[in-house]
Amino acid sequence: MNSSPTFGMLTVSLLGGIGLFLLGMTMLTDGLKLAAGRALERILAAWTRTRLHGLATGVLLTALVQSSTAMTVAAIGFVNAGLLSFTSALWVVFGSNLGSSVTGWLVAWIGFKMKVDAFALPFIGLGMALKLTGEGTRRGGLGMALAGFGVLFLGIDLLKEGFEGLGPQALPQLDGTLPGVILAGLLGIGLTILLQASSATLTLVLTAVAGGMMPVEVGAGVVIGANVGTTLTGILAAIGATSNARRLAAAHVLFNVVTAVVAVAVLSPLLRLIHAVGVWLTGSGDAVTQLVLFHTLFNLLGVLLMWPLSGPLVRFLLARFTTADEDAARPRYLDRNVAAVPVLALQALRHELARLGHLAMQLAREATRLNPVALPWTAPVPQADVRLGRQLQSIEQLQLQIGKFVSETSRGAMHKEVATQLPELLRIATHFDTLARVMHHVGVQGNHTPRADESPGLSLLILPGMPERAPADAAPPGTDIVACVVPVFTAAEAFFAAADPEGTQQAQGGPWLAGEARAAFEEAYQTAKASLLHAGAGGGVDVNAVYDWLSRLSDLRRAVEQGYKASQRLAALPELSGQTEGGAAQPLGYPAAGDGGASPGMESAE
Repeated sequence: MNSSPTFGMLTVSLLGGIGLFLLGMTMLTDGLKLAAGRALERILAAWTRTRLHGLATGVLLTALVQSSTAMTVAAIGFVNAGLLSFTSALWVVFGSNLGSSVTGWLVAWIGFKMKVDAFALPFIGLGMALKLTGEGTRRGGLGMALAGFGVLFLGIDLLKEGFEGLGPQALPQLDGTLPGVILAGLLGIGLTILLQASSATLTLVLTAVAGGMMPVEVGAGVVIGANVGTTLTGILAAIGATSNARRLAAAHVLFNVVTAVVAVAVLSPLLRLIHAVGVWLTGSGDAVTQLVLFHTLFNLLGVLLMWPLSGPLVRFLLARFTTADEDAARPRYLDRNVAAVPVLALQALRHELARLGHLAMQLAREATRLNPVALPWTAPVPQADVRLGRQLQSIEQLQLQIGKFVSETSRGAMHKEVATQLPELLRIATHFDTLARVMHHVGVQGNHTPRADESPGLSLLILPGMPERAPADAAPPGTDIVACVVPVFTAAEAFFAAADPEGTQQAQGGPWLAGEARAAFEEAYQTAKASLLHAGAGGGVDVNAVYDWLSRLSDLRRAVEQGYKASQRLAALPELSGQTEGGAAQPLGYPAAGDGGASPGMESAE
């Protein structure tokens, strides 16, 4: 009776091996992320200051979590959240490709040189003991990682058995010629897309080469394809993400494709060199070691290729995938040709300053609407923090460009009328920048403030002059304290619309309307402040809640004052008449209060 395993049994063994490997990889990655807590975020922020630091971080973290795909997706997520710059994340991703070769070395040294059961089963037992006794803690995460490490190598052992039983005839016959290598590369891309893990494809190839089912040249082609196929996960993670996240995914694709093309071009001489070195060092040309060394060297070759090309690559990608916010950060009126003619430079600066003011007022209105401007107060807006952050970044970048342009213009000879207006323009830009930063904070606070149904304690406030509380089923809890501040935010929104330098109200007496809107805001602010203080002193409401709202209203008032100063100073700028006397001295006679935008009070806003 033939006791050899049937083809069906071997196929089941292969599928089970793949499944165990992927399960172990998932457990290892998830467990380490749980055990690390927020340490991964801190490491990425602290260890990526230079491209060499970023490269080393990518290598080490990928070697730790055993998944270049997970590291790439994590880097895209951190860029999307603004925790990593594009350039820093770029080298983390390049390092993750190099770090993925550690998996191959583990498989070659442990999976094929040791009895797997001797260490895999103790790892699983110890890991599950830690997980069960520390569910939801870092100890539990470490236990899951240890168990995953053991399961991963059990999967490799099953794969070895399956490939050894199938024999070379079970796979398509491919040779080491260029068409054969290209077909092998396509096979590697398909396997990686199917398995969603280049490490799984690499392990399959190593076990196939070890079992004599695949020549080293074909295995190298599959490994090259696996590196290209792993970019799909990053592309999917970047869909709908920020511009920098999409640029990072594009850089990942470019890196892997360029590396793959170069690796195919030098495949034969590189494999001959690796074989000669292996024979010289060990006395034998072990096919598995050759393939692992090839995987490491061609990823290292990709890093070396990208080192001098990273600057042009970054500039190329920064010009792509732009968003409206990033376009807003680019000066529309300023360039070197204009800077050469001081009078034209001054006109261009005024136009750009009006754009800066419009962007600041736009941010301020959006931030105001995240606070209570009507009842009932609307629910928090998803991703509002991210959008406000992008708008603030655009404003700060544009202000930086304006400052550089002023410096460039001031170096040349210019008329006195132009020279005296440049400091005033910088002062106005500072007011707009301060307004934007303060309102960004107000908007984020508003979006994260619990609503009425989440803070029933706020409903205890009954304000002077307001009707007595209706029955509980007639008004939602928390309405009173919110109703107190609604007029202030409504008045602020009206002011920001009136003070917008590019708003529709500018043609209808903008400075006068802004003054009226500011006076209306001040009246609403003083009324709400008195009511909140009265309620806090009377003990009818949580004093901490009163303090929080008073602090936010104070920030809002400061922003209104900065906007008022900017709009009045901008409106008071004289026309360029080519004369030094008369109107040129008037705007500089404006009170200098508020320089730097630090004073929140009314007395500094005259």
